[in-house]
Amino acid sequence: MTVRAAAEWDLWTTTARVVLDHRDRRHLAAAESCVREVTAAVDAACSRFRDDSELLSRADDLVRGTEVSPLLATLVHQAVDAARLSDGDVDPTLGRRMVSLGYDAAFADAPPVPSPDAVARSLDDRPAWQRILLSGTFLRVPEGVTLDLGATAKAAAADMAAASITARLGVGALVSLGGDVATAGPDPSGGWQVRVQDVADDPVDHVRIASGWSVATSSTQKRRWEQDGTARHHILDPRWGLPADPVWRSVTVVAPSCTTANTMTTAAVVRGHGAVEWLRQSGRAARLVAADGSVLRLGGWPEDQAADGAVTDTLDGADAA
Repeated sequence: MTVRAAAEWDLWTTTARVVLDHRDRRHLAAAESCVREVTAAVDAACSRFRDDSELLSRADDLVRGTEVSPLLATLVHQAVDAARLSDGDVDPTLGRRMVSLGYDAAFADAPPVPSPDAVARSLDDRPAWQRILLSGTFLRVPEGVTLDLGATAKAAAADMAAASITARLGVGALVSLGGDVATAGPDPSGGWQVRVQDVADDPVDHVRIASGWSVATSSTQKRRWEQDGTARHHILDPRWGLPADPVWRSVTVVAPSCTTANTMTTAAVVRGHGAVEWLRQSGRAARLVAADGSVLRLGGWPEDQAADGAVTDTLDGADAA
């Protein structure tokens, strides 16, 4: 049995985990430091839950247009790319709506802000994400729009953290930030084996991925709260500004980057029944767990292959948003 070297800690209402091959266990402390540095930098750049983040503290400047840090520019670029890839289903401009639905109040005790109905409409009728101006590190955000990069920033942090470990230490690594799992560097002995399960009573699959590939899961079962007696979850359908119909308990996708995988899983939850054909056409390996607990596997996702005596890494179902 191959025993991995692993460390984990609480982060962003979920769990961060870094895993190395047993041959590289001497690098574990340094690898954990890499992950902590990357996640701290991403948090400082774009968190909606801290007033001193660059995104919130410079909100007035962003309306006028201003130079921002290269990291924030990169994170916004990835968020806009995700909106484009998903035809707007993964929308980074829903920050105010998320707050009005109680997401901040439930998770960070932040005061409410006006809902979109209270915000002046632009004469430009394009979706707000299409009206974001980003040129190099110059960023302008439409007036009345609050960016929420959660649907991509956590996945991007996983990608960057795994790459940072390999670049600094020269070893292969798996980084899991909730439901976002990224790998980089040399393949470990036995490969990266991932246990895919959302909540405790959900079905389980075990899959093996090659280094350099990523897995993401989006879930309607986690990050839930009640608002005025109405159950809410954190994945919004941009058409209505309300939580997407929970056709799927969870959706998991394998892709070359965690950011791409997470974009596809989030969009699949938003698309509901329409996600099946969209994912099938993408050719990506995907696994969808329906509301009744039945499992649909697409794109070559294998039938459950329990790890053959090797310790697996657990992919939890928390999403990026």
